[in-house]
Amino acid sequence: MMNIKIICVGKLKEDYLKDGIVEYAKRLSRFCKLEILEVAEELCTDNSPKIIQQVKNAEGARILEQVKGFAVALDLKGKNLTSEQISQKITKLKRSGVSTMSFIIGGSYGLSQDVLNKCDSVLCFGPVTFPHQLMRLILVEQIYRAFMIEEGSAYHK
Repeated sequence: MMNIKIICVGKLKEDYLKDGIVEYAKRLSRFCKLEILEVAEELCTDNSPKIIQQVKNAEGARILEQVKGFAVALDLKGKNLTSEQISQKITKLKRSGVSTMSFIIGGSYGLSQDVLNKCDSVLCFGPVTFPHQLMRLILVEQIYRAFMIEEGSAYHK
């Protein structure tokens, strides 16, 4: 059974997002062991480029401490894949012996270059910007969808 880690910045606050993630985690339990790790969000004192870079670097250092296995960063500069392509990627990694995948969601300012450089793949969910907390639910659903596609389920129509 594959281990999937989702490494995120900050605590999830909204109950409706928590409920959705719990539901998909329950569904995923027959396919993988899902672990969601939250690293501390850095306080930003002003929006100057220098301070934002310091925030990203501090959060990035915390993220990198948690990364295991094949690492996938979520970033607007990443590659756009269809749900079918995500499924194929996970299936291929599983069949090649990869036992752990880490998906990384940055904070409100994104990911540091160190994190992006460390990752094996950078994925984008389109040109629109999602709140990083909502992205957790979207990602968990897409991971579930990937396993359902692999299984040939009618979930993905």
